[in-house]
Amino acid sequence: MAHQARAVVATSKGAPVSVETIVVPDPGPGEAVVQVQACGVCHTDLHYRDGAITDDFPFLLGHEAAGTVEAVGDGVTGVGPGDYVVLAWRAPCGACRSCRRGRPWYCFDSANAAQPMTLLDGTPLTAALGIGAFAERTLVAAGQAVKVDPAARPEAAGLVGCGVMAGFGAAVGTGNVGPGDSVAVLGCGGVGNAAVAGAALVGARRIIAVDLEPRKLEAALRFGATHTVDASATDPVEAIRELTDGHGADVVIDAVGLPQTYRQAFYARDLAGTLVQVGVPDPSATIELPLLDLFGRGGALKSSWYGDCLPSRDFPLLIDLYLQGRFDLDGFVSETLPLDDVEEAFARMQRGEVLRSVVVL
Repeated sequence: MAHQARAVVATSKGAPVSVETIVVPDPGPGEAVVQVQACGVCHTDLHYRDGAITDDFPFLLGHEAAGTVEAVGDGVTGVGPGDYVVLAWRAPCGACRSCRRGRPWYCFDSANAAQPMTLLDGTPLTAALGIGAFAERTLVAAGQAVKVDPAARPEAAGLVGCGVMAGFGAAVGTGNVGPGDSVAVLGCGGVGNAAVAGAALVGARRIIAVDLEPRKLEAALRFGATHTVDASATDPVEAIRELTDGHGADVVIDAVGLPQTYRQAFYARDLAGTLVQVGVPDPSATIELPLLDLFGRGGALKSSWYGDCLPSRDFPLLIDLYLQGRFDLDGFVSETLPLDDVEEAFARMQRGEVLRSVVVL
């Protein structure tokens, strides 16, 4: 039978979120109900609340979560009741043209639950990124539930489901950072500092963290940055060049997603260097660059979709690195809070006071 659960819902564009009672149906074929233990507060949830992604209100927010499988539907074999999982917003279908080409991290037909969760009056909810995990329990496609080592505490493990994976993957997957490379990261929130940590883990020689907030730059040093640049006091492009013998960095990661940071990242690269954009831009944002510069500087301009990750492969890897003491997931957790405090967490995030607030259920 269907279950009721408390959950965070965004009812209209820009309005404060509220905690509502929702209805979570029993899992159908290929679906799983997950009892959520912790869920990170991500900028993407704020974008949903503000109507910057779609206008399919009301939204069930939250997507960066860890928990325990409560029930599965017919045909599910990969997970079962009691399994400890991190939720992924990409579940490769195995059949689309990208999956058939052996590139499941670009899957163009990722699975979500077929049934909607609803308000008590039957109003269907749009689950953020197909997850909706600011809730005591949520319904997902079973392929979105990735088994990981249960020794990882949920407050840390859940962050692998979005921001940490996106940043780590932007450096290691999309940017192909390797030993001896020079890397610059623009924007040192949760995603940017995960990119810093990823670059450090694979042996980058010089890692330059750029931000406007001293607290975030201090955090970047803890995650492995070798140098920091206060973009409020100096031109980041010139600073990056000075720190790379006048050349620019081999890989520059834009973890902000503004036209000005993209332009800075473009010009802060070495010749034939790589620019990786992982910061999600506002839908109205545009960028204009001289075509001669696009041609003459060469290299690669890449957008990183979820860090080009394969959740079934990469989530357990990051959790294992965490448990081995090689990847500091705990360092991303700035605070824990209940469901009722999500709106306040959004405000702290906008003020740049936290890397990640985490809702604990």
